[in-house]
Amino acid sequence: MRGIDLHTHSNCSDGTYSVKELMDYAHEKNLAAIALTDHDTVDGLDEASTYVKENYPDMEFVPGIEFSTVEEGKDVHIVGLYIDHHNEEFKKKLGQFIDSRTVRNKKMCRKLSEEAGIPISYEELTGSFPGAVLTRAHYAKFMVDRGYAKSRNEVFDKYIGDNCPYYVEREKISPEEAISYVLEAGGVPVLAHPILYHLSDRKLDALVARLKNAGLKGIEAIYSTYSPSEERRIKELAAKYDLLISGGSDFHGANKPKIDLGIGMGKLFVPEDLLIPIKKAR
Repeated sequence: MRGIDLHTHSNCSDGTYSVKELMDYAHEKNLAAIALTDHDTVDGLDEASTYVKENYPDMEFVPGIEFSTVEEGKDVHIVGLYIDHHNEEFKKKLGQFIDSRTVRNKKMCRKLSEEAGIPISYEELTGSFPGAVLTRAHYAKFMVDRGYAKSRNEVFDKYIGDNCPYYVEREKISPEEAISYVLEAGGVPVLAHPILYHLSDRKLDALVARLKNAGLKGIEAIYSTYSPSEERRIKELAAKYDLLISGGSDFHGANKPKIDLGIGMGKLFVPEDLLIPIKKAR
């Protein structure tokens, strides 16, 4: 049985591979299917879909997205699989969310320039990463490349990490809102990497129960950094709440150098038969 990867990122968000490079690499890895799930954007989906159809008929492309949401002050991510990203209502809501990111990025550039003395403008930043949805990873690369900081860690520790003086929070949407967006687009909403939220068993159970009631269809039970016991824990939650099992590497290219496509940190394997029930849930 071939493997699949249902959680990946291109340079349309904070990955380092172009869309075509990512699809080429997926085929090189002999993946049966790959989902492109960039953060809060669908910019690469049409390109990926067309490229795979024309070049790799033996590999399925799954259009997706990863929404950044907030739950009790913690980042909680919702992956949408098999979304119709041309759905008008979905496009409208996503556009509003992206517009709020633009406002936030302009504020953060202004703070860095005026308060930290780092000559960075929103126009320079967007010009350096054309077409990308800007994340803090882009700020870090920009500042290191231009010698304003010595390392990515310095950028986050001193300037734009959580609670740092030049960080500006983005507009927050709830996990329930993200689930509704995915459902609006005819997709399958999946709770991404729940172990990473460091919730107690009780709190994670309560969150999953609540999101199930909001329309959650799946949970990421197979993930690059999970231990065997953590994988079992999430699979038990999936069984308890009748959720589909999804999985992926969360590949970002050079921005997460220890995580490889399809195999994560070396032992990841997401079997292709998991796609069958996910497709039925659309």
